[in-house]
Amino acid sequence: MTLHLPVALIHALWAHAERDAPRECVGVLGGVLDGETGRAEALYPLANISGRPTTEYLADPVHLLRALKVMAADRQHLVALYHSHPLGPARPSATDAQLAQYPVPYVIADLSTRTLAAFRLPGGTVVPITSG
Repeated sequence: MTLHLPVALIHALWAHAERDAPRECVGVLGGVLDGETGRAEALYPLANISGRPTTEYLADPVHLLRALKVMAADRQHLVALYHSHPLGPARPSATDAQLAQYPVPYVIADLSTRTLAAFRLPGGTVVPITSG
């Protein structure tokens, strides 16, 4: 699978990560699935309700359900989840892999190196990200 993120959504994702730092941010990306390519069209920031928000994330389930309903109303699919690692690295932690629930790419924004990376979890397979 490949994930296509428009430049405007990449900027919005980084803005969310920076705004929430030093806490991990979390959100979802809605868009179109075209075979093995997910094309993001909208970014939905969610509240991180984790008890350890500087080292892990837990999306507020009410906010997540609201975002999924908006996506459905807009005929979008869930194409990815994203969260930040304020101190890096741009790869999933053991907790990230353990808690993964959705069969979509998980995008990680590493604020320490300004790197975006995406993975299929829990296996950790790298998902290429394209922009434009």
